[in-house]
Amino acid sequence: MKRQATPDPTLNASPADWFGGLAAMVLGLFVIHAAFGARILLPGETGWMLSGRIGPDPVQYWLGWTAFAQDVWRWPPGANPGWGLELASSIFYSDSIPLLAFAFKALRPVVEVAQYWGMWIYACGALQALFAWALIGQVTRHPLARLAGAGLFVLQPLLLGRLGGHFALGGQFLLLAGLWLCVVPGTGLRRLLAWAALLVAASLVQAYILPMVGAFWMADWLARASDPARRGGWRIVAELLVVPALGVAGLWAGGLFELAGGFGGTWGGYGQMQLDLLAPFDAGYWGALLPDITTADHLEAGNSYPGLGALAVIAAGALAWLLGPRGALHRRWALVLVMAGLLVLAVSHRVAIGGVVFEVIPMPDWFVSRADALRASERFFWPVLYTVLFGACVALVRGLGSKRAGFVLFAALMLQAADLRPGLARLNDFFSPQPPTVALRLADPFWAEAARRYAYVRVVPTGMQATNWEEVAVYAATLGLQTDAVYLARLDPRAVEAVNAAVARHLETGEHEPHTFYVLGDAASLARARAGLHSTRDRLERIDGRWVLAPDWEHQSATNSVLR
Repeated sequence: MKRQATPDPTLNASPADWFGGLAAMVLGLFVIHAAFGARILLPGETGWMLSGRIGPDPVQYWLGWTAFAQDVWRWPPGANPGWGLELASSIFYSDSIPLLAFAFKALRPVVEVAQYWGMWIYACGALQALFAWALIGQVTRHPLARLAGAGLFVLQPLLLGRLGGHFALGGQFLLLAGLWLCVVPGTGLRRLLAWAALLVAASLVQAYILPMVGAFWMADWLARASDPARRGGWRIVAELLVVPALGVAGLWAGGLFELAGGFGGTWGGYGQMQLDLLAPFDAGYWGALLPDITTADHLEAGNSYPGLGALAVIAAGALAWLLGPRGALHRRWALVLVMAGLLVLAVSHRVAIGGVVFEVIPMPDWFVSRADALRASERFFWPVLYTVLFGACVALVRGLGSKRAGFVLFAALMLQAADLRPGLARLNDFFSPQPPTVALRLADPFWAEAARRYAYVRVVPTGMQATNWEEVAVYAATLGLQTDAVYLARLDPRAVEAVNAAVARHLETGEHEPHTFYVLGDAASLARARAGLHSTRDRLERIDGRWVLAPDWEHQSATNSVLR
């Protein structure tokens, strides 16, 4: 059977290539538009983020960006002390995509952008399709095969599920860019610069994306370092030092090191949110054609199903590889080795099969505590799946020829679209039309007057997603107050403990902080407020269903410069 020769990527792209890449981007934009609608694109509309329909995470992103945009530039650039008071850290920990936050803050003297996540979501779809088009172009120039294959990469629950709430994690086109660099020939300074730029970009998008891109770089570096013809002398050693250093520099710029402790997170440690071995076959709420099966039940579960069309391509590709020549795989030994390592990391030492967990390799507490920074290990399945899907496309093209493979991939794309109807309908419901902006949930006239009289508002007790945090944080950001009501990717537990202890003393003794009022979230804080209440001058009452202590209410002068 005639096989398609691998094209030389050093040749100049033809007009057909440029047109095909543009068509792939349009396809990506179409998928995003079908899933999320056009309203999210308008930078002045924040209602779809703050309505609560897609959970608290978009509120977190907006709050972090709003405080960051209104602050002066600091060092490191990602420092964001304006949100969280003593709990504040950086734009990195509000998951507000530092790369875009830096760009739009720099543009703020020219144009103010209330939200940039709609543009980001659309860009992720377009770039995902473009890099998939470029990837498949390494094995065939046939337009149908390339375009249909690109469609499978963008009509993908792994991507769409993240863009449905965890926006920064939708930057999975960076993974495809890393995979593309792994398979395209190249050496020397240009290769080093390409990897350096990619790792810096990943470090300024999302912390989980960085080690995944870094894994692709390591696979490429190992392959070149073991090949005398591609080693490049001293450059290969320099690259081993320079590329990781620049990735760390990007993390520093985004503000990773502004947090003193608490890197393990809140929702469970390493091995608690692992990849169930049956998760790729669990259609869950995404698929219409396969039955729902029992898998691990944790916060990360549900988005590792690649779609029936993608599964069909992987199965057909495996068959084509088994029936055809298999010698080419050994040339990608480094990529196979690194992807196997990522799969082990995703599965973790606590292997889950159909929801049943087996502690295969007991790990010491010191190891688990350090691995807690990678607590959501199921995510490391993404680069593995994308690599396997690309490999299946390669096997189909080489086994069937480009034209036949194109028809197979197109049929798989249609199957994918039919299968994912429930998941797409779910996204449509989450992103249903909302008002351009939403009214504050704290509607009593007291809140506007309090914002004029005070400069600070605390939630008591505070902590990660403390009671009343969202309503108070949005209120404070909208009316220009400082607050410790926060939701961040990581919090320092020692800082939380210190703040709660200090505020408890202030409440109990009646020695309240200047220009500060308190929203009380539990019975203990209410009891302390009553114990320290100065009945002749403090205001303690239930407003909009929340207990509020406004110290020295009658004598507070206007302190909020925004509303003065």
